[in-house]
Amino acid sequence: MAYKVALDAFGSDRAPHIEIEGAVKVCEENDDIEIFLVGDKKILGDALLEHKKCRGKKIYLVHAPQRVTMHDKPSMALRKKPQSSIAIGLQLVANGQADAFVSAGNTGAVMAYSLKILGRLEGVQRPGIAALVPTLGGGFTIIIDVGANIQTKPEHLLQYALMGKIFMEFVLNVRDPRVGLLSIGEEASKGNQLIKDSRILLEKNPNINFIGHVEGNHVLEGIADVIITDGFTGNVVLKFGEGAINVFIKLIKEEVKKSILATIAGLFLKPVFKRLKQRLNYEEYGGAPLLGVDGVVIIGHGRSTSLAIKNAILTAVRYIERDVNSHIKEELSLAET
Repeated sequence: MAYKVALDAFGSDRAPHIEIEGAVKVCEENDDIEIFLVGDKKILGDALLEHKKCRGKKIYLVHAPQRVTMHDKPSMALRKKPQSSIAIGLQLVANGQADAFVSAGNTGAVMAYSLKILGRLEGVQRPGIAALVPTLGGGFTIIIDVGANIQTKPEHLLQYALMGKIFMEFVLNVRDPRVGLLSIGEEASKGNQLIKDSRILLEKNPNINFIGHVEGNHVLEGIADVIITDGFTGNVVLKFGEGAINVFIKLIKEEVKKSILATIAGLFLKPVFKRLKQRLNYEEYGGAPLLGVDGVVIIGHGRSTSLAIKNAILTAVRYIERDVNSHIKEELSLAET
C-alpha cells in the first residue's frame, strides 16, 4: 500500500526548494510514499531540474496558481485565493486522491481552509493544534492548543484532552498518557474560571488520566504527557520555549569562547552539545497535527528546513497508519454516553 501525501510546495519561508528537498529525501528512503507537490507547475518544474536524483521517484506536480503568504488574513485568503496551494492540497484529501496534507505555511489559513474543505470530525466542537516538545528523560509532551482557538470553553479543553490522549497512545505508543491542565499554580483553586470549570470536567471523566494542574516551569520536566490550554496561552508558551532554547544554545557558545580552558572543555563536550541540540531541534519533530478535522493535516514551522519537511511527512504517514481519526471519533462518542 502506498501512502499519498499532498505537500504545500509554497508554504515555508524558503519555498519551494525546501519542500522539494524534503520530498526527495522521503522518496529516497521510503518506497511506499507518494508525494503530490502542490503549487505553480512552471516554478516547480524548473526547481525540480536542479534535483536530478528526483527522476524516477514518486513525486508528482499538481498545479495551484495562487499562494497564501504569511501576511494574508485567513478570512481574506479563503475569499480571494480559492486556487491556492493550501486549498488545492486539501481538496486532494477531501476527494480521496491524497491521504494527508502537509504545509509549513500560514497556520491560520491552513486552519481556516481545513475547516471549510474537510470540516470537523464527528463530535468535535473545535479542532486544536498539538505541538510536540522534548522533555527530560528523552520523552515528549504535546501541548494542545497552540494557536487554533483563542476563544475556548471548558468543553473544548476536555476534547483536547481526549484527542491528545489518542495521539499519544497511537502515534507515540504512550500507554494511559498523563493529562495536565496548564495553570498558574498546582492548587485546584488557582486559575481563571475557564481553568476551574475545565478541571471539574476533566476530573469527572473516567477515560482521562488527569494529574491536575501543570505550571509553566514544569512543562519541560515531563510530568505530563499531554498539556491542555487555550490557543493564545499555548502559542505564547510554545514560542517562548523556542526562543529560550535558541538563546540557551547561543549562551553556551559564548561562554565556551571566554577562556582557553572553557574552549578545551568545549571540544571534549562537543558530542554532548551536538546530541543536546538535536533533541531540542524542532526539525526533528517536523510538524504539529491539526487534531479534530475530518482528514490528516500536519502544520510545519515557517522556518522549516528540508529535514523538518521530511519529518512532517513521516508524521502524517504514522497518523494514517495508526488510523488516529477513527480512534478520536470512538473516544468522543464514549465521552458523550
